[in-house]
Amino acid sequence: MENFTIATAESCTGGLLASRLTDFAGASNYFKGGVVAYTNEIKKNILRVKTLEEFGAVSSQTALEMAKNVREIFFATIGLSTTGVAGPSTSEGKPVGTVFIAIVGENFSEVREFHFKGTRSEIKFQTADEAFKILMKCTTSTEEHL
Repeated sequence: MENFTIATAESCTGGLLASRLTDFAGASNYFKGGVVAYTNEIKKNILRVKTLEEFGAVSSQTALEMAKNVREIFFATIGLSTTGVAGPSTSEGKPVGTVFIAIVGENFSEVREFHFKGTRSEIKFQTADEAFKILMKCTTSTEEHL
């Protein structure tokens, strides 16, 4: 996909997606910006997530809403979000390693659930790696997704 732009809404990755997206010269041509929504307060007030009370922060519904809303807020072609439990403790009754990644474009949306193993840092990096795989799939198969 040529000339796409992206915005990120990150919880469990804590800005890792944005950091990796800006590692390359010319990143300003495609990266619009991001929000590290580590608390529910930020998810609710900045990203306008309405599903928190019903489904919790660690849910497919919240991941999808985060991606959709960050895309709209930043006027981006694609919104990419991560939310989950990096550990070392469980959250909302979900085990460590439970992660949801969502991607939203004009004509598509996808949410995937993962159950990673490892340390907090390893879970963050695994989440970012999978998010980039999903992004690459969506940006290289334009007929299918965009």
